[in-house]
Amino acid sequence: MAATGIKKLKRSHLMHLLDSTFGGETPSWFLIGKNIEDMSMDLGPDTATVKNILDETDVNDNGYEPSLSVETYYANTEDAIYEKIKSIALDRLVGDDCKSKYLEVLIDKTEGPYDAWMEDCIVKPQSYGGPQGGVNIPFNIQPCGNRIKGTVTIANKVVTFTPLAEG
Repeated sequence: MAATGIKKLKRSHLMHLLDSTFGGETPSWFLIGKNIEDMSMDLGPDTATVKNILDETDVNDNGYEPSLSVETYYANTEDAIYEKIKSIALDRLVGDDCKSKYLEVLIDKTEGPYDAWMEDCIVKPQSYGGPQGGVNIPFNIQPCGNRIKGTVTIANKVVTFTPLAEG
């Protein structure tokens, strides 16, 4: 295994980004994480175990149904995703009007480019309101295919994704 200079990864080394253009020609990546203390991609593994009459066990692996729950998103008019999240929730948008792209970046070495994965997704707010302190609009990101492995470079807080060459 190649030495990366990093041993135990901090949570900040796994970045979750959402394309704030929601279908624009060139993605503009919004980093998710402010005001969030705990967030994980739920892989939703889909397996079924079947035992036949011969007492043999067979496991059927049907893949994954991943989702990411962003349980704390305080509405902030300065955020690049705010207007679209507000519209999806309050205008009750569905289908293509909720589509975007999602980017995962794993910073497991001291310098880039870093491993990254981009995928189409559906963004669905779960509620809006919340207690004193701010208007919360928690939302889910549901990856929905076209997952592409690539790399990311980060310069002046601008994230640039480059797909790996197919081969």
